[in-house]
Amino acid sequence: MGKQRQIRTSLMYVVENGTPTLSGFAAWTLDHLNDVAFQSIRGLAQQAGVNANTVTRLAREIGYDGYESFRQDVRELIQAAPPLYGDRAEALRNRTGQDIWSEALSTSWNNVETLFQSDGLATIEACVAPLLAARRVYSIGVRSCYGVAHYFSYVGAMAFDNFVQVPSMPGAIIDQMSALTEDDIVIAITYEHYSAEVVRACQVAREAGAKVLALTDSYQSPIAVGAWKVLRLPMAGPQLMPSLTTAFITVELLLAAMTAKDARAAKRISGFESRIMEHGGYVQK
Repeated sequence: MGKQRQIRTSLMYVVENGTPTLSGFAAWTLDHLNDVAFQSIRGLAQQAGVNANTVTRLAREIGYDGYESFRQDVRELIQAAPPLYGDRAEALRNRTGQDIWSEALSTSWNNVETLFQSDGLATIEACVAPLLAARRVYSIGVRSCYGVAHYFSYVGAMAFDNFVQVPSMPGAIIDQMSALTEDDIVIAITYEHYSAEVVRACQVAREAGAKVLALTDSYQSPIAVGAWKVLRLPMAGPQLMPSLTTAFITVELLLAAMTAKDARAAKRISGFESRIMEHGGYVQK
C-alpha cells in the first residue's frame, strides 16, 4: 500500500471509529493535508478549531510517534507531486504572524544547515577553479529565480571579466546560449514548477558541450539530468513560494570563494566602485 493511501485509510478508520473529537478532526484533516505539510501544531489546531493535544493524539492514533513525523510524511508526499502555489497560499490562511515567522525561521535555519553539510560545501569548492578558468560564465534564471541569476551575474561582473550579464529581453536566453562553447559554464536556477526557458537553455548548453551548474530543488530536476555539477537547494518553508534563501547564499558563497582565489578581483571591484562614485551613482551619507 502506498504511503498516501495508507495515511488516508488510517484517517478514515479514525473518522469511522474514533471519539467524536478525533473523528471530526480526522475528517477535516483528510481535506486539508496540504495544511498539515506546512503548519505547526499550534497553527493547524487553530485553523481546525481544535486544541493542540488533539493534533498530537490524531498523529499517534494513526501510527506516528508524534505530529512532526506525521507532518514529515505528508510533506514528502506533497513535495513528490507538483507543488501548487495556490495551495501554499491557502495553507497560510488564518495563521498568526508569530506562527508563520516561527516556522519560517526554523525551516530557513534547517535549510541552511543542510546546505552547509560537507557534500554541499565540497561541490561549491569544486566549482571555484573551473568558474575562474571559464571563457564565459552565464547565469540563467527567470520569474522568481531571475533575482538570483541577476545578482550572480551583476556582482560577478564587478569582480571577474568572464561574467556575462543575465539576459532580460525576450529571446535573449537562446541568443546567448547559441554562442556557447565547451569552454563556457552556465549557472542555471529553477525549481518545481520548472521554467521551460531554463530547461531549454540547459539542453542547448549540453548540446554545445558547455558545463551546466544546476541550482535546483532535486537531483531528479530536468536541469540536473546531465549537468556538470548539481547543488540541491533545500527550499522548505511556509512562504508563498519555495524559499530562495539557500539559492542566494549559494551564489554569495561561490562569489566569495572565487574572489579569495583571484588576486585581481579586489582591484576590479575597487575600479567599479570608483567609476560609479565618479558619475554620481551612489549617494553618500
